[in-house]
Amino acid sequence: MTFRSVIIGTGSFLPANRVSNAQLAERVDTTDEWIVERTGIRFRHIAGEGESTSTLATAACKAALESAGVDATSIDLIVLATATPDQTFPATATRVQTALGIGDCVAFDVAAVCSGFLYALQVADSMIRSGASKRALVIGAETFSRILDWEDRTTCVLFGDGAGAIVLEGQDSAEAGGRGILASRLHADGRHNDLLYVDGGPSTTGTVGKLRMKGREVFRHAVVNLAAVMEETLAAAGLESTQVDWVVPHQANARILDATARKLGLDPARVVVTVDQHANTSAASVPLALDTAVRDGRIKQGDLIVLEAMGGGFTWGAAVMRF
Repeated sequence: MTFRSVIIGTGSFLPANRVSNAQLAERVDTTDEWIVERTGIRFRHIAGEGESTSTLATAACKAALESAGVDATSIDLIVLATATPDQTFPATATRVQTALGIGDCVAFDVAAVCSGFLYALQVADSMIRSGASKRALVIGAETFSRILDWEDRTTCVLFGDGAGAIVLEGQDSAEAGGRGILASRLHADGRHNDLLYVDGGPSTTGTVGKLRMKGREVFRHAVVNLAAVMEETLAAAGLESTQVDWVVPHQANARILDATARKLGLDPARVVVTVDQHANTSAASVPLALDTAVRDGRIKQGDLIVLEAMGGGFTWGAAVMRF
């Protein structure tokens, strides 16, 4: 029997503390006009006291499980993508496991920053295809507000906190009706470490550190890499961009989304954009955008969708699926 990974539920969660550009301008030297013009961002959500990456992830998982109509105890794999874990160890995925009341299962974190959800998705897909897992929670969750330098106006305006999750199920390819993950491709190039990184870590400074970024260089690499990996992944699936119903990209910057769509000749109206409402939530942004588009009715069963992301490392990737 050949298995295919099919999404049967999506969910997301944003902290209640919603901060507008105008509110942020009271704290740092910036303006609503400056932020919107350069990024398209209007709001971001900031985790409050008692909230952490695991609590946001757990809430997103509960929504995804409800959407799928399955019980948490049926989950045998949890892959959580994050760059902001609750603790250095153990894996934040195990805290989500406990919070959901799941007994023995495979649970671990993946660290690939903004591309993390794509990495986690391919890992889970591979385990399902091999028969090692039957039903998985794949999560992207971040509390980036905890690693921002709030005196650096070029970076602190860009990021927010949030979580998104999907329930991925192995189904017999013959019975999946063409649905499921058709192809995915991942890449990394560590030579670009100094363009987007955090200046701390347990084995170097013994501190958490703060996010640092050279925005102009990151923008240039993002447009080239994202267009290339989307073309590569579509080709692997035997498809062309004209057949795509929706692109669900990493929500980093509205200008990157527009430039990537133009480079591929895609209709911008077919690109799911949510960055204006929650800013860049790193590994959470793709599943957040996916859940938003599913719940508002844009993405329907049978649609061909492409997920894509690029982040620090650099890492980047894409996945093509029939929803």
